[in-house]
Amino acid sequence: MAEVSGLRSRNHFEPNCKSRAVDEGVSGVEDVPIFRHKQRPPIAKPEDLDDEVLPRNKASNKIASFTSSLDEEIQEEEDAVQEEKARPIQIVLANEDEHSFELDAAALEKILLQDHVKDLNVVVVSVAGAFRKGKSFLLDFMLRYMHHQRDSWMGGDDEPLTGFTWRGGCERETTGIQIWSEVFVVDKPDGSKVAVLLVDTQGAFDSQSTIKDCATVFALSTMTSSVQVYNLSQNIQEDDLQHLQLFTEYGRLAMEEIYLKPFQSLMFLIRDWSYPYEHYYGLEGGNNFLDKRLQVKQNQHEELQNVRKHIHSCFSNIGCFLLPHPGLKVATNPYFDGRLKDIDDDFKRELAKLVPLLLAPDRLVEKEIGGNKVTCRDLLEYFKAYIKIYQGEELPHPKSMLQATAEANNLTAVAGAKDLYSKNMEQVCGGDKPYIAPADLERCHGEFREHSVRFFRSVKKMGGDEFCQRYQNQLEAELDEAYTNFSKHNDGKNIFYAARTPATLFAVMFVTYVVSGVTGFIGLSTLAVLANLVMGMALLSLCAWAYVKYSGEFREIGTMIDLVAETLWEQVLKPLSEHYMEDNVRQTVVNSIRASLTEQGSQHTKLKTH
Repeated sequence: MAEVSGLRSRNHFEPNCKSRAVDEGVSGVEDVPIFRHKQRPPIAKPEDLDDEVLPRNKASNKIASFTSSLDEEIQEEEDAVQEEKARPIQIVLANEDEHSFELDAAALEKILLQDHVKDLNVVVVSVAGAFRKGKSFLLDFMLRYMHHQRDSWMGGDDEPLTGFTWRGGCERETTGIQIWSEVFVVDKPDGSKVAVLLVDTQGAFDSQSTIKDCATVFALSTMTSSVQVYNLSQNIQEDDLQHLQLFTEYGRLAMEEIYLKPFQSLMFLIRDWSYPYEHYYGLEGGNNFLDKRLQVKQNQHEELQNVRKHIHSCFSNIGCFLLPHPGLKVATNPYFDGRLKDIDDDFKRELAKLVPLLLAPDRLVEKEIGGNKVTCRDLLEYFKAYIKIYQGEELPHPKSMLQATAEANNLTAVAGAKDLYSKNMEQVCGGDKPYIAPADLERCHGEFREHSVRFFRSVKKMGGDEFCQRYQNQLEAELDEAYTNFSKHNDGKNIFYAARTPATLFAVMFVTYVVSGVTGFIGLSTLAVLANLVMGMALLSLCAWAYVKYSGEFREIGTMIDLVAETLWEQVLKPLSEHYMEDNVRQTVVNSIRASLTEQGSQHTKLKTH
């Protein structure tokens, strides 16, 4: 339905009238009732009294006492009037800069922990849906019903509509989640008393909210309400069902325990219904229409079937109500303030059926979680627990359909490019291939890596260049990691590399054996014992390593021995051997040069002799 329009109500000075004035103490709160005080005579001031009428001291004392008592009486009456004011209280505050939400626990406690309601079972009726579709407008009629549960509850034709803040136009009005400050205590037909809360939510899909914002608000309201009214315009479209699937799944993820059907009642409310000749207005026509929309057919695509099965699995009770358009005066008149005389009769007739359907004492649905009734005190704790979950990072962030599709598209391209690289490398150094020189393996890696990146770029992808570049960087990092694994696998085929650990341990044992013998011979028994100890540890390590390689058990011990042996090789044995080889090569070269020079000298001497 086109959002109702109109200027905010002017102040009325008759009793029980309200004014759309913003309460500075509560963000986004309006519709505060104005109470008229009886006019009192002006308070006498001491300086206005004549000294001759009363003795000065006595007069001053009496006047001061009279003024003080009158001021206290006025203050007490004003406090009582202030407590009587009912207004929407914002309990979930939206931080637009950080796109996060926080709970105003103090405000919620003030509402739910009142002595007369805190231990009563609670009924929570919440209205959610897209922005500018008349959610707050509908809730104000619910307020009228709760205040006047009789045949004439809709009020007079000239009575402006007040309560939750609403207005015409195309910009959003409600942010976060608001609760009406007055908790209605209702006697059910079975004699029990329940507390009824009316909840208004931030409209989804406005220009300032992300998908995560919309999902968080909808999920919170669904998790904490006993009846969720899903406010839609004109029809139930497939994207409406998909969004409902996303939002309810986001709520189900946040719940600690998953039950067969985690949520209670869902009412599809279709505003501005234009096809009464197919399905007539009201609940019966709506349920017939909903049955067709949510029917699972054999020839449906799997995606469409999954959406419908998910919705049926989430709610214990699902209904639909078709509501006609309220009329052109409501949609186009900027001065519309909710008076019934400006609303079409069809809308008023169906509205008179809808509201009691949700709020009549015999129709109230008490909030349950896990099969247990929830009191107002319990609801406060659930709000605190749920908001903490959504403030954390445990849950995945919902994404738009474009972003989710672009991510899936890019991840598929990454997987294809990585698979191409792996196949090429398997042909070079796979399990049945012989050992290849590390330099040749690195050259092949460079060629295959470049080929895989070109393949990734050639795939048509969504999201734009900057978005795709992130996934290209991810692909390159994964290819480098894969090359490291292939390199280790190739090194394992080198018999000398595989023998590095036993060779290192043998070298340690040989050196310590020699050191032990020399130190024992010259009388350094302490060093000899230490060398023998190291030799024994090396021998035990060698035996353990051989057992691990043979049996495949205790692989952690084998890995640790390999690591120690590799460290000894890289830090001690390899530098010594390289240094020794360099000295040998240098000495060989020097000897060769000397031999060559000596031979040339002898030949020169022989020539001179001859």
